[in-house]
Amino acid sequence: MSRFVEQWILVFVWGMTLASLLFIPRDKYRSALTIFLFKQCITWLLGLLVVEWGWIDYPVRLFWKVNATSFTFEYFVYPVICIFFMLHYPERRGGWTKLAYYAAFTTGILVPEYVIEHYTRLIDYLHWTWYWSWISLFLTFVLSRWFYVWYFKPVRPDKIKP
Repeated sequence: MSRFVEQWILVFVWGMTLASLLFIPRDKYRSALTIFLFKQCITWLLGLLVVEWGWIDYPVRLFWKVNATSFTFEYFVYPVICIFFMLHYPERRGGWTKLAYYAAFTTGILVPEYVIEHYTRLIDYLHWTWYWSWISLFLTFVLSRWFYVWYFKPVRPDKIKP
């Protein structure tokens, strides 16, 4: 695929992700921003590690002189997806439903990544496979959920000191 087409894929992804932000309820902006920033911290570290260790390469990317990771995915798309993951999390459902929710979001990210890896130069797996991506995505969702629950835990009235 030509570099021109790959650049337009990046522009399309940015446009769709920016448009999706319009669907965040106004009363959830604080939660959304907290989720977004926490997920960026995780993906920044993991993204840099896998690139520096030579497991993944991003031949076509934004800010190619500054950073070897995929700015589009690591710093924008994935954190925005995590916002929707958290805001629509099945809080009052059973364990199997929650596990299926994690698996659905993880697989929903992995399928386009796998297609992009095979048909474009936006991502190249060097010493990486699709199941490592699936595991790392799943675990970062779990870690983000733990943080979200910890950060936004409700204060019980019996725990408030006078």
